[in-house]
Amino acid sequence: MDEPLVPRMQEFGETIFAEMSALAVRTGAINLGQGFPDVAGPGAMLEVAVEAIRSGEDQYPPGPGLPELREAVAAQRLQRYGLEYDPAAEVFVTVGATEGVAASVLALAGPGDEVIVFEPYYDSYAAVIALAGAVRRTVTLRPVEGRFTFDPDELRAAVGPRTRLILVNSPHNPAGAVFTREELGTIADVCREHDLIAVTDEVYEYLTFDGTEHIPLATLDGMRERTVSVSSAGKTFSVTGWKTGWVTAPARYVRAVQTVKQFLTYAVNAPYQRAAAYALGNELAWVEELRTSLQGKRDRLISGLEAAGFTAYRPQGTYFVQADIRPLGFSDGMDLARALPDKAGVVAIPTQVFYDHAEAGAHFVRFAFCKKDEVIDEAVARLARLG
Repeated sequence: MDEPLVPRMQEFGETIFAEMSALAVRTGAINLGQGFPDVAGPGAMLEVAVEAIRSGEDQYPPGPGLPELREAVAAQRLQRYGLEYDPAAEVFVTVGATEGVAASVLALAGPGDEVIVFEPYYDSYAAVIALAGAVRRTVTLRPVEGRFTFDPDELRAAVGPRTRLILVNSPHNPAGAVFTREELGTIADVCREHDLIAVTDEVYEYLTFDGTEHIPLATLDGMRERTVSVSSAGKTFSVTGWKTGWVTAPARYVRAVQTVKQFLTYAVNAPYQRAAAYALGNELAWVEELRTSLQGKRDRLISGLEAAGFTAYRPQGTYFVQADIRPLGFSDGMDLARALPDKAGVVAIPTQVFYDHAEAGAHFVRFAFCKKDEVIDEAVARLARLG
């Protein structure tokens, strides 16, 4: 029987996260692959969600999102970044940032349009570009002096007459880079020169380390009016399963995104929206404690990886460390990741799956450090067996 899946999606099978998490369950290995924390979010925020459920908030909320969450998001963007958005027309709630990015791409890019992404890229980007019938053009991030960055000339060369969007993820998953003002300035120049729309994935906006500053692309000259910014509660408040995100953008872009999103999921879980609104207004001190804790976990994991023989790149943000496997005598991250549960009782993600040019990432694997200290310690003790 012929394959029923439409041709444009046939390159996408089971996600690497599903494959590796299933492998962790099957083997009993420690899962440092998928980026979900193993501690709960702020207690008072959780109680707000519980109370909302108990009070009967179990029907459809407004499609664009609860007014109180949209107002909280607008207040956060203004207070933190000086970006002013009308909560009624320029803020829109989505089922996590993944849907926010997907609805934005589907709304703003069509068949034959080109979308620039930085590789390695979060895997949903490639899939949604394919769903839109658009064409992805990649710009490779490479390690330079200990951090991943891009060549401005390669970015400029990626732009063609059909280029419509540029997808910018900073802080960057999986590379751990936080784009500098200079790097963002290059992106902004390209957008202005070629009349491009930027879609920015900023879900790790609070989780930066060593004094590194997250700068929204929309704050640069001329970029607020051509940027669709996406973020969420999941990473900020350690509730990745809540899938509560938001889009901030000029009203005409929000209308476009809403037109698509309403036919994907229509509305977002009301109790979680209410709790996210509370957290944005009341739990940012908790988030700062989380950031400090994650920085320590990052350093703990890097020390262990280096002791085990990996070359580890120190991320400026996110949950993830990129580790070069070549010092240990390995060259293919996919082969190693599939063998690690048996070799060392640990699961990682092969970074090459996030590239169009797989050879550029074949020697990297990604480890998550958003875990309890004792889990990290046990994992690195097991990884020492590889030496």
